[in-house]
Amino acid sequence: MEGDLDMAGAEDGALMEVDDMKTRLKEMEEEAAALREMQAKVENEIGAVQDPATAAVTQATKEEVDSRSVFVGNVDYSCTPEEVQLHFQSCGTVNRVTIRTTKYGQPKGYAYVEFLEPEAVQEALLLNESELHGRQLKVSAKRTNIPGMKQFHSPRPNPLMGHRSRIPYMPPNLYSPYGYGKVPRFRMPMRYSPYY
Repeated sequence: MEGDLDMAGAEDGALMEVDDMKTRLKEMEEEAAALREMQAKVENEIGAVQDPATAAVTQATKEEVDSRSVFVGNVDYSCTPEEVQLHFQSCGTVNRVTIRTTKYGQPKGYAYVEFLEPEAVQEALLLNESELHGRQLKVSAKRTNIPGMKQFHSPRPNPLMGHRSRIPYMPPNLYSPYGYGKVPRFRMPMRYSPYY
């Protein structure tokens, strides 16, 4: 009798575990379906952004906004966007001022000023070398970055590090190709050598 009760209790426990596992499996399948829906939605949004027609439209709008904007260099680190806006307010209606910052929130020392009218850019260029917070501003027309077109910057030789050429370094031949022993090295006289 006791054996039958233990078996019945064990069967009930196993059935309850199976039921729990079935409900957990059903919940996991529902979560997976919801995640698939969210992923499909995100892929559709990304696909819309990567669509060539949409990309051409966004590139055209960037070029149009950049034609109404100026780059302002040598901006004082304590300058606020409102002060930059007041400085350029005489040129035209300022739509937006963006002071670039590092990832830590420190200003980088330059800003972009976007105007409502494209004619205001020519007026703003006249403010080149004007002073704001005791610093001469460098004002130039904002250029449009073209995606995928990286400008080539040739490496300049550093006089402190010595000139580094693109030709790989070939160590001198330490052993004579014609026989045994080391090849004698030529040493410059003391008065001509830059190393002494």
